[in-house]
Amino acid sequence: MKIGIYGGSFNPIHFGHTGLAQWVVENTDLDEVWLMVSPNNPLKDASILADEQKRLAAAKEAIGDGRLASGKRIIVSDFEFTLPRPNYTANTLRELQKQYPQHEFTLIIGEDNLEIFPKWREYTYLLENFRILVYPRKGSGKSVEQMIKELGTTHIKEVQLLANAPYFEISSTELRKNLHN
Repeated sequence: MKIGIYGGSFNPIHFGHTGLAQWVVENTDLDEVWLMVSPNNPLKDASILADEQKRLAAAKEAIGDGRLASGKRIIVSDFEFTLPRPNYTANTLRELQKQYPQHEFTLIIGEDNLEIFPKWREYTYLLENFRILVYPRKGSGKSVEQMIKELGTTHIKEVQLLANAPYFEISSTELRKNLHN
């Protein structure tokens, strides 16, 4: 089975997350997308995160049973909650491969994350071993090809821009600002 791993804090989860997950699973060769709720992203300020169990519950509520008319599924996962902290995507994918060797995993990230990919721990391992699907986000204005070239590695399994993916204006940061105000 082909599984897309769409990780994030989901702080809070919103239609942009769920809409994108649905679009990706319905418009690619993936059989499922797993929303991987991260207890604490090492690149983000932990003080702004809502309680991890509340974020997990909200994600499960937003997805419901996750069954789509196509027969494909979106699943909310707390897999990272059991891993040593701080946790990194490379560790998550290694553990997923150990526990689910029958599955092929694909990483789903935003264009903004591709731009900062060198800050990710073991980013070359990720590039060399996993297909990466990149959804459009407001960014630096660099092309995905230019960002890939700047990563400076020659052994890339596959990085694919989801050029036809819908663009969602909403962001968790904006939602938090609006709630604060």
